[in-house]
Amino acid sequence: MLPISLDSCTEKHLLGWLGQRELDKARAYVDVVGDLEVEPDFIRAVIPGSARKPYLAIAKLVTGKQGTQVLVSSCTCPVGSHCKHVAAMLLRAVEERATPDRVSPGVLSWVEDLRRASIAVAKKKARPAGARQQLFYMLKWTPDQRHFGIEIAKGKFPDSTEEWWNIERALVSPPQFVTEEDLGILRPLWADRLHETGLRAFGLGPKHGAEVLERLVASGRFYPDSGDDLPLGEGEPRPAEVGWRVDVRGLQRPLLAARPAAALIVPVQPPWYIDLAEGEAGPLEVAGNPAVISRLFSLPPLSAKEAAVVAKTLAELAPELPKPSEDATVHLRVVDVPLRPILMLDTVPTHGNRAWRGYGSSFTGDFFDLARPVFRYADVDIRPDEHHEFVTLPEGETVHLKRRAETESAALQALTAAGFERIPSHTLDTFGRPPEGVFGLASEQAWTVFMEHGRDALRGAGWQVEFPEDFRHHLLSVDGWEANLVESDNGWFDLDMGIIVDGERLALAPLLASLFRRDGRWLESALIDAIADDEPIELQTPQRQRIRVPASRIKPLATTLIDLFDGFGGGETLRVSRFDAPRLAELNDTSRWQFKGQGDILALADQLRAAQGITSIESPAGLRLELRPYQKEGLAWLQFLREQNLSGILADDMGLGKTAQTLAHLLLEKEAGRLDKPALIVLPTSLIFNWKHEAARFAPGLSVLSLHGPERKNRFEEIPGHDVVLTTYPLLWRDADELMQHSYHLLILDEAQTVKNAQSRGAEAVRKIDTRHRLCLTGTPLENHLGELWSQFDFLLPGFLGGGRQFARHWRTPIEKQNDSRRRDLLARRIRPFILRRKKEDVAQELPPKTIIIRSVELEGAQRDLYETVRAAMDVKVRDEIASKGFSRSQIVILDALLKLRQVCCDPRLVKANSARKVKERAKLDLLMAMLPELVDEGRRILVFSQFTSMLALIQDELAAIGLDYALLTGSTTDREDPIRRFQAGDVPIFLISLKAGGVGLNLTAADTVIHYDPWWNPAVENQATDRAHRLGQDKPVFVYKLIVSGSIEEKILALQEKKAELAAGILSEDRGVDLKFGTDDLAALFEPLPSRVASAPLSGPGRRKG
Repeated sequence: MLPISLDSCTEKHLLGWLGQRELDKARAYVDVVGDLEVEPDFIRAVIPGSARKPYLAIAKLVTGKQGTQVLVSSCTCPVGSHCKHVAAMLLRAVEERATPDRVSPGVLSWVEDLRRASIAVAKKKARPAGARQQLFYMLKWTPDQRHFGIEIAKGKFPDSTEEWWNIERALVSPPQFVTEEDLGILRPLWADRLHETGLRAFGLGPKHGAEVLERLVASGRFYPDSGDDLPLGEGEPRPAEVGWRVDVRGLQRPLLAARPAAALIVPVQPPWYIDLAEGEAGPLEVAGNPAVISRLFSLPPLSAKEAAVVAKTLAELAPELPKPSEDATVHLRVVDVPLRPILMLDTVPTHGNRAWRGYGSSFTGDFFDLARPVFRYADVDIRPDEHHEFVTLPEGETVHLKRRAETESAALQALTAAGFERIPSHTLDTFGRPPEGVFGLASEQAWTVFMEHGRDALRGAGWQVEFPEDFRHHLLSVDGWEANLVESDNGWFDLDMGIIVDGERLALAPLLASLFRRDGRWLESALIDAIADDEPIELQTPQRQRIRVPASRIKPLATTLIDLFDGFGGGETLRVSRFDAPRLAELNDTSRWQFKGQGDILALADQLRAAQGITSIESPAGLRLELRPYQKEGLAWLQFLREQNLSGILADDMGLGKTAQTLAHLLLEKEAGRLDKPALIVLPTSLIFNWKHEAARFAPGLSVLSLHGPERKNRFEEIPGHDVVLTTYPLLWRDADELMQHSYHLLILDEAQTVKNAQSRGAEAVRKIDTRHRLCLTGTPLENHLGELWSQFDFLLPGFLGGGRQFARHWRTPIEKQNDSRRRDLLARRIRPFILRRKKEDVAQELPPKTIIIRSVELEGAQRDLYETVRAAMDVKVRDEIASKGFSRSQIVILDALLKLRQVCCDPRLVKANSARKVKERAKLDLLMAMLPELVDEGRRILVFSQFTSMLALIQDELAAIGLDYALLTGSTTDREDPIRRFQAGDVPIFLISLKAGGVGLNLTAADTVIHYDPWWNPAVENQATDRAHRLGQDKPVFVYKLIVSGSIEEKILALQEKKAELAAGILSEDRGVDLKFGTDDLAALFEPLPSRVASAPLSGPGRRKG
């Protein structure tokens, strides 16, 4: 005889192993068996039972001593083995072999999930915007399912209605929302109004009940219990059989068993079934006399003696129907085992709750924690508030339970001692029927204490405490923290932070994102500081597991990485730029993290943090300038950025030589053979001449192409043949197409704050230019607000500071509006490796007491034409005057001619001529107004000297237009002390002074910057004006700027200051006692035309610095 295996056994074998009684009990569970695994000698499955968690059943075949096969089983239910759950598992295996095309539970579960989703969609679609008031009908029933009624509600939608009771009035005078269809339902309901059900509803009586149900189903507005589901549909008639059952008091009741089974049977004539699972209702077809069957269900519960009378009557009048047993309880299975109290914890969703114990009233949807105590006797669970001894199990079997009253009472006392009290049924406004027989603690906070301490005490009193893994007060602890850094693409990394909980690794990023959304404290630094390090913080998983960690572990992450969570789109990692390596290094604390992954980015982090400590390097061989030590350090920093393929901002104070350091960097690149493509420099128009001159003077080895003026259009094709290409911001967007035809080694923005508006055409153009490296030069990377800083970094390191809105939300708003010092410090640390900024006081020991800086500017357009017109006219006039009167008698004409040329250089509006009024260009004034805001932002205190009070008036207008405050001192100032006091006290940053009024006799040591707007011919007088700031008592280095129009009379006078200082004083000094000591050849030099503009070859000129 072949041995039996579990994948080939039959029900006959099961009968031998388990017995008929166990198989009978198991049949009700066959359809719910899940996760079935069958092997020849092993079988496993999970089976839902009376406990919260499904039971796990396992069985296997072993060979006994006599060679016979024995079934060995185990189950996590209280019985332990050879129970109804094991039997159900084996029956399911036999059934599946007999019906191989059977639908699996997994598919059925999927269908059920889809049904729920469809219900949600259908309900949404069923809510049209123009819905009108109508009636909805809700089926209600008593707990013993013997009586049924209809609750009527009025509203636009079934889940937002109010009760309606005015049937009688509606039958006489129907309101607008009561239709003819409704009247067909209301009339029979009203006719059965005296049918008593014990429900707050219109009863379904035996006479009209079936008619009402038929009309209700046809209306499409008939719902089970409440309006939260879809309406019940019309079902096909189902066959049913009459039977008898024993109720909880040991009395017998008739029952109807439908096929297929249905949740509810309504005892009307004919009876109806309500299938809640399928969402349908229909009539039952029962064999026998309908009148007798209807009367049968009007019987009260029968005692043994009454059952005998009814049985005798049925035998005589309806012999085809089953009869009740004379004493059915004698045949019941008796459960006489020790009590095991079970406390099942749960969290339920509610619409709200009434005030109870420590809970306040709530009228918004929320969750509420509760406990369901049951007394478990083997496979029988009964609530403490249920006092009967006869129990009908879920599968339909009624058993006789021998209860332990004293043990139950002691268990309830222990439950009360643990802080639990019964929750009144009216307390919770839940979805569907309120939970019955549930207990709760005094407050939500009490649950945490109970889970930490009270749970063990309750277990010690004999209670078994059960809860699902997602019970929100079940707090897990973290065993370890780790982070992995994985290279992604284009310089980005995936930061995968994780925690180890119960041996399982959980991604930390989604847990933190959820925390930051729930708890707004983590979004503001001041609030983070107020969180105690030992405050327990709860992280919640999507499965609603709760993990407790100390705040001290979360605070560094929140302060360092908070902006990375903005717009977190899910997943398990954060996306981090390599430019953010320094803040990753802040997390690399081996005492707190096990940090794994890319060692090179962490090494880069160390380098970036040390970048500002880079020592100087040797200057390029071809540089014709002795770099000061701090400038060599700047050169080394620029080289570091290039080596690491990074970008940055050279943000030294004005006058510290940003141009010189940049030229040295370009020259070093060329000498190393790396400048195989040109460097493109974008700068304000006023600085183009200065760049050409400094390149020619300090780095003549660099070939320079200036794309400026109308002739530039013919020179775009020369770009690849030059080392340096200069263009201006106004021309950038116009020439963008031609410039983007080439790629560049380095793209430099001088005065980079010019592109602070990221939406400007120039800002958009520079972002599209193809270049290996990028650099910004500015003395004021931040003028007005942090948005300007973001704009520059968006050009230098796109994505590093996030998008504009994200940056505003996480950095600009907290820092500027909330004065968030922690966020400010973090932003400073983030950008520090990419900004090199030295203030004059930082390098003062390397500077002489006074530094003179020449700032040259070229005349353009109509201003240039005006200069040439005036120059040519004055040249002729002076020559004619000298020819007719001689040189010594022509001084007035000569001085007037030179004065007009100087006025054109200062501002055409100073010239009293109609043609001058039409000139819009103001080259020197534009240069001054570019310098002053930057100098003020650096904290500089500035003296501006001009010999023309009318020029000072024009400067006043410009300062007022941009909101810069100033003091003014001219010959017409009556109270000289007031402007001096205001400036010395720091009330104003700028002091406008006419040279005649303030050139001598003033002590202005508050100033550290002097600007000579128009050069003074006598160097001694000019130096006297400078010495108003540079004198005893001055404790800061003084910077002196001379603004000169290139190639003009001003540049000639500047040269004369060195060559012929005495001669210049003699010509232009107001002291007429000085003899003129030069001839017509010198005057000819003063009236030379402006030099022609050369695009590529650097011009020599006076751009230089003196110490």
